[in-house]
Amino acid sequence: MKKYTTLNPDHYKNVSLKGLGLSVREEGLELLLAKSIGNKHLKSLHLHGMFRNRIEMLLSAQTFVGQVLVILVFVLSIGSLIIYFINSSDPVGSCSSYEDKTIPIDLIFNVFFSFYFGLRFVAADDKIKFWLEMNSMVDIFTIPPTFISYYLKSNWLGLRFLRALRLLELPQILQILQAIRTSNSVKFSKLLSIVLSTWFTAAGFIHLVENSGDPWLRGRNSQNISYFESIYLIMATTSTVGFGDVVAKTSLGRTFIMFFTLGSLILFANYIPEMVEIFVNKRKYTNSYEVVKGKRFIVVCGNITIDSVTAFLRNFLRHKPGEINIEIVFLGEVPPSLELETLFKCYMAYTTFVSGSALKWEDLRRVAVESAEACLIIANPLCSNSHAEDISNIMRVLSIKNYNPNTRVIIQILQSHNKVFLPKIPSWNWNIGDNIICFAELKLGFMAQGCLVPGLCTFLTTLFIEQNKKVSPTQPWQKYFLNSLKNKILTQRLSDDFAGMSFPEVSLLCFVKMRLMLIAIEQKSLLRGCCGLMLNPPADVKVRKNTLGFFIAESSRDVMRAAFYCAKCHSDVFTPELIGKCSCKPKIRRHFPGTMVLVRRSSTKELSDSTISDEMPTRRERLSNVSFATRAFLYEPEPDSDQLDDSGMFHWCRAIAMERVILKRMDRSKHEFRNHVVACVFGDAHSTLMGLRNFVIPLRASNYTRQELKDIVFIGNLDYLRREWVFLRNFPRIYILPGSALFPDDLRAANIEECSMCAILSSSSKAESSPALVDTETIMATLNIGSLRIINPPQIPEEPWTLGCFDEFPEKPKYRRIPILTELKNPSNIHYIEQLSGLDESFSGTSLHLSTSFATGSVFSGSFLDSLLATAFYNYHVLELLQMLVTGGLSSQLEQFLDKSFCGLPQSSTSVVSGRTRCKLGLLSLNQTILSDIEPRKTFGQVFCGSLDKFGILCLGLYRMIDEEENNPEQKRGVC
Repeated sequence: MKKYTTLNPDHYKNVSLKGLGLSVREEGLELLLAKSIGNKHLKSLHLHGMFRNRIEMLLSAQTFVGQVLVILVFVLSIGSLIIYFINSSDPVGSCSSYEDKTIPIDLIFNVFFSFYFGLRFVAADDKIKFWLEMNSMVDIFTIPPTFISYYLKSNWLGLRFLRALRLLELPQILQILQAIRTSNSVKFSKLLSIVLSTWFTAAGFIHLVENSGDPWLRGRNSQNISYFESIYLIMATTSTVGFGDVVAKTSLGRTFIMFFTLGSLILFANYIPEMVEIFVNKRKYTNSYEVVKGKRFIVVCGNITIDSVTAFLRNFLRHKPGEINIEIVFLGEVPPSLELETLFKCYMAYTTFVSGSALKWEDLRRVAVESAEACLIIANPLCSNSHAEDISNIMRVLSIKNYNPNTRVIIQILQSHNKVFLPKIPSWNWNIGDNIICFAELKLGFMAQGCLVPGLCTFLTTLFIEQNKKVSPTQPWQKYFLNSLKNKILTQRLSDDFAGMSFPEVSLLCFVKMRLMLIAIEQKSLLRGCCGLMLNPPADVKVRKNTLGFFIAESSRDVMRAAFYCAKCHSDVFTPELIGKCSCKPKIRRHFPGTMVLVRRSSTKELSDSTISDEMPTRRERLSNVSFATRAFLYEPEPDSDQLDDSGMFHWCRAIAMERVILKRMDRSKHEFRNHVVACVFGDAHSTLMGLRNFVIPLRASNYTRQELKDIVFIGNLDYLRREWVFLRNFPRIYILPGSALFPDDLRAANIEECSMCAILSSSSKAESSPALVDTETIMATLNIGSLRIINPPQIPEEPWTLGCFDEFPEKPKYRRIPILTELKNPSNIHYIEQLSGLDESFSGTSLHLSTSFATGSVFSGSFLDSLLATAFYNYHVLELLQMLVTGGLSSQLEQFLDKSFCGLPQSSTSVVSGRTRCKLGLLSLNQTILSDIEPRKTFGQVFCGSLDKFGILCLGLYRMIDEEENNPEQKRGVC
């Protein structure tokens, strides 16, 4: 019995029988073919389809034969075009003679063109579309006339000028021959081929119609014009000049010129200037940098844009004119824009731009990386994929180190977990000045310290910003704040006369005699020979010779007093300006940290009105009852009291499952959070991780006891926080509340009215159309939280060393705002939240660092981190100090010996002691703490000397009321 199969029309609807050379669209058509054609015919069609596929594969540009054919056709087409140029000297139509050798040569060319035309026709899928292709039209109008002319013995030029259209294939030919490889070369060749083919084709048409005349007039208005004159007429028309010496007389020629003039506007206005710009820029920015003996220079690569270059030059070229002897060579992967090129012209004396990539050794050779002082790599903090940005910059470091292992590299990294790859490079060397500036680590570290000590992030930021805008303060607190912007963190080798003295003694001496604030020292360790950076070390640490001091001062000239100081000559001198080089100091040892580093001018804060002795006149102004302070505490580790990590630097606990720390809104009564930190995080399951571990580390530093630790409540998307929890699960007292800071119910569930600080962390970067939109969520959350009011203020804790802001609250309860610390990625967005300051008087303009919100410590922006690239080059010691301050004591030198994963208990009590004998940052009241025992304390100088002498506390600044109580109902404080 025969079996029949039912055919489904839908199954065969779109089946293509390429082997048969047929395209089947309907089932009925396929059945008809199967019935009407025998197997023999099907086999013949199948062989034909296989032949067509072979021809198509043969003509493909990916095969060697196909490439040879394409090149050969192009060369022969140009040869045929040259023959046309030769024959154009004769009339358009003439009798040919056997002595003319160009006719048979052109005939041979066209025979090959006919063969190639047939191959392309067989290989074409769509036969109808094939006849309408440009190359097919050229062959149709040029091949038959050649054969007819040879047969009739009449040389007629006709439309042979269309062979000029083959010039459009010039970029493809050059790419096959590997003559051009860059994008600019390809673009230039394309524009050039379009212009030349247009000119030659248009000139051929004008030459034909002007020499032939109008057909309806039987050529009576023709004129004898050469092909060169036709080219001249076309080029004059393209440039829209038209001298009038050569003009078209025929109606066809004039009509063609009318339409061609319109096209010439596009051709000349766009293509010609673009070609000139590519050609000029290629020669302008592809030259090698000439190294001049005795002239220092650095190489800057990475994210070379108008914003990044402006920020870099603003921070790098801070010195006065004549003090800068370093040239900056920018290595950019794309030619500079018009704005960037204008910026380079403004700094022509200091900058040079070279087009190239740090990933290519040839480009590194052109910028002479091996002779550069350093190579700086700029990252793009606003990129949409921070991980990809870090990986590309790490590859640049690897390429530079492979090219020359001795080149000093300073790189910006966006995510902290990508830092671990750089020290693993074999030629990476911290000793020659290689350094890493991690944006996530520093930015979130600043935010964490601002949660521990309100206003501290503002205080530290002002040490690295430069304020050049002239502002007229209207309030006293504004004057103090502007004066504080004049100071900087500077380093200088201390005089050998300080050797044997304790740090408090040296600091007091520098403050009283030299008006310098010594906050830290760095000296070589006697045990291991490595450098040890100590912030306010205890009295048992003695200063040795060749000790490096860290000062807060206005200029490098001021800190030179610490190097010139002579105990014999300056013991009775109390005027700082009189402390200079004496006869006892024939040589002064200037500070050159590292091998190629200069003294850095980085911005810091001024300590105004710092009267020292009791005999000096005091001001009538009332000082604030709060001051910034640091103190070294020596802890005796209590057995089994605290668990720390292997280094003893941070509090540690066993890994906690995320489900155990997730809070529910209905269980708000069970939370009972007080004096805690609320962190509002924005992100989703697909957002790039911002690295919340860097925010938690300073809040879990081991120099705070377990009782002093603040609870941390993260409010955000659960899917995002689940991805971050892998790096947070070993830290104690961390909680997660699924929700959003845009909803008041979620904020109340975290008991936000009782928090010590609410940090609003900026969401991960997204591709926004406007820079103002990158902070949309943080601005809305700030407005939402800022609108909340609290009636009952928190009680002042009895413990004197508990961190926080301790205000004197009046008997009658008043409304107060929740303390907020907002991160802005775009500093210009400050005007959206400046109104929350609640003050009538504020600085004019919208500058972040001149805003009231910044002065009160309510807003932070990581834009100032761009200045750290120049800081790391001039004086990397300052960067070490900053990293130690914001990370809770972890420096880059210590990171070389620590495991990044927190997965172990301390191995010995020694590591615990060394980890916990560090300074802690605190905010101390002048009335409710031990600082109340200091007398007199009417000026900052008296408080500084008294606290350091009696308690070993180093006061760094003031966080004082910015106005009287009647004008400041919310008791706002400002940093000064």
